[in-house]
Amino acid sequence: MKKNNPIGLFDSGIGGTSIWKEINKLLPLENTIYLADSKNAPYGLKSKEEIIALSIKNTEYLLNKNCKIIVVACNTATTNAIKELRASYDVPFIGIEPAIKPAANNSQTHTIGILATKGTLNSELFHKTSASFGNIKIIEQIGHGLVQLIENGDINTPEMFDLLKSYLNPMIEKNIDYLVLGCSHYPYLIPQIKKIIPSKIKIIDSGEAVAKQTKKILAENNLLNSFNDNVEHFFQTNSDPKVLKSILDNQDNVIQEDF
Repeated sequence: MKKNNPIGLFDSGIGGTSIWKEINKLLPLENTIYLADSKNAPYGLKSKEEIIALSIKNTEYLLNKNCKIIVVACNTATTNAIKELRASYDVPFIGIEPAIKPAANNSQTHTIGILATKGTLNSELFHKTSASFGNIKIIEQIGHGLVQLIENGDINTPEMFDLLKSYLNPMIEKNIDYLVLGCSHYPYLIPQIKKIIPSKIKIIDSGEAVAKQTKKILAENNLLNSFNDNVEHFFQTNSDPKVLKSILDNQDNVIQEDF
């Protein structure tokens, strides 16, 4: 595997670009290919078997593009499929799961909230992680409809604000002091969320931690790209590219392609 081969990332849509941005900030010399499987979004409502099949399809697409490492930039795909992916392919995989640990370890009220998809909250991996913090009360909330609104570009709309209020207010009433965002789409909602929750509640997402882990694994495998004066980033979507382009500040290298 060559050091200048790209990092591959995939998600059930545009949300994983929040992870891509953190990776690009930490590793500016790395080439990347981002796959937005928006046609099949959201993964959170699909069965485990469907999620595994879609994750395999995305992985094989990225491997055909010679990606040296694959970032599963989707909580639902990680919690349901990463075990199968690691067993099937010899490329390194980086997963993303809700950052319960820092929230649980730092909570003063011993109560934290997690906003995530149904697929993540119902997964075996999530239950295993959350069960290890027996002294912490975890208030779970499925973010019904949030991914669809984000995929449609309806982030700063009254509908989104009302939906978030209905999910967050019960958590506030139960005295959470940390809110864990358990979907890579949700960091795009932070400005809206901050209008609803008190400032004393800290918001945690996984982006920075995933970027650091990606760097660590690349270094361990001697795959860090230390010299590159022609960095390339490609973003591919199987749906309307308009929202993906806008969230990436209208980058020219957004390609619509069926996969």
